[in-house]
Amino acid sequence: MSQAQAAIPSQPRAKQLRACLLCSIIQTPADFRKHGCPNCEELMQMKGYPDRIGVCTTTHFDGIISVIDPETSWVARWQRTAKYVRGMYAVRVKGHIPEDVEAELESRGIKYRPRDQTDMD
Repeated sequence: MSQAQAAIPSQPRAKQLRACLLCSIIQTPADFRKHGCPNCEELMQMKGYPDRIGVCTTTHFDGIISVIDPETSWVARWQRTAKYVRGMYAVRVKGHIPEDVEAELESRGIKYRPRDQTDMD
């Protein structure tokens, strides 16, 4: 059984990497442009839209974790990424999703929790 995963950038410069403001997955801008966000593309709609990538991702994040088996990883549970694809994730992401995305989440009954660790359990 093949498990979905995000592309792991090969030798990128740290300043070229961007983290999704909703799920915190880290990819290059080119990967976001080509594939969108592998976890939340339906909401973020970044694929093929550089302007959208600019407002839905950020270069301001702290720490990187690699999640190989999201379903069994205690780190993935702690980071709230256990239901996402395997890949590289930021420990803390600075910034907030656009208001239209937050409104879409609310309309679906989903509470937005920023990934900057200001809303800790």
